[in-house]
Amino acid sequence: LDVCPDAWYIKLANPVLAGTMYIGRKYAKLKFIGLCHGFGGVFHIAELLGLNRDRLEYQIPGVNHFIWLTRFRYEGRDAYPLLDEWIEKEAPKYWQQCEPSDDIGPKAVDLYKRFGVFPIGDTCTPGGGSWPWWYHVDDETERRWKEDPKGWWRWIFEPSREDRFMETLKVAEDPSAKVTNIFPAERSGESMIPIIESIACDMPRTFQVNIINGGDLVPGVPKDFEVEVPARVSKKGVFGIRADPLPKPLIQHILRDRVAPVEIEVEAYETGSGERLLELIMMDPWTRSEGQA
Repeated sequence: LDVCPDAWYIKLANPVLAGTMYIGRKYAKLKFIGLCHGFGGVFHIAELLGLNRDRLEYQIPGVNHFIWLTRFRYEGRDAYPLLDEWIEKEAPKYWQQCEPSDDIGPKAVDLYKRFGVFPIGDTCTPGGGSWPWWYHVDDETERRWKEDPKGWWRWIFEPSREDRFMETLKVAEDPSAKVTNIFPAERSGESMIPIIESIACDMPRTFQVNIINGGDLVPGVPKDFEVEVPARVSKKGVFGIRADPLPKPLIQHILRDRVAPVEIEVEAYETGSGERLLELIMMDPWTRSEGQA
């Protein structure tokens, strides 16, 4: 804001939820958005259903790592019946060959049956904190739902990924090296470059973004809290689009499992309070004692 007030800050690093809320509140005049590619899980569903992603119409509101498919249309028609048919006829075969903690695994489908909208991205994978906890109370329960958070996270720490990281770091620090020698020059599906293009070249388009809930973009979420919603992006800026309402039980889960912990997390960060941090860990369903926390 002091050096380049017209610059855009596009946040990709986790935690997107807490970071967007903290930065969005503290620097209200900053041109700022958070991005997460989790919404792309809708394309995984489209792939399984044999649908062309370019003909999809979707809306996936919520807060980061807690987003739900409230609108799902294909060529103008409701596509949820297609998903229901796939779940009835094809899902059992898919679950036999998919990896544990899959974003369209038995747990995700069970949540869809409970709440009436499908969880997308890291809403119910270990990347989002393995929400909800009742599928993870013990090893037997996890096996029943084909969940394996430890195995899911193990890929992060595999030696091959460490080698890739060092290779990437080397290219980043060498001005003479070409990034495309490691990463082929093809479209990744990530949205940051198209968003930059829309802003810099004034090409109005709609993207999924993380911003403050001004204008009641997700009804039921506090208005100064972070939300993940569609937004119209152009040279004029980023303007959130008011989303379809989430089912009331999901708003209640957002308030308990996302809003309350993140408010304490941010307070612990702002004040440097170990006591607040301890309270945050004590809220976790897996915490069994203050000593453990």
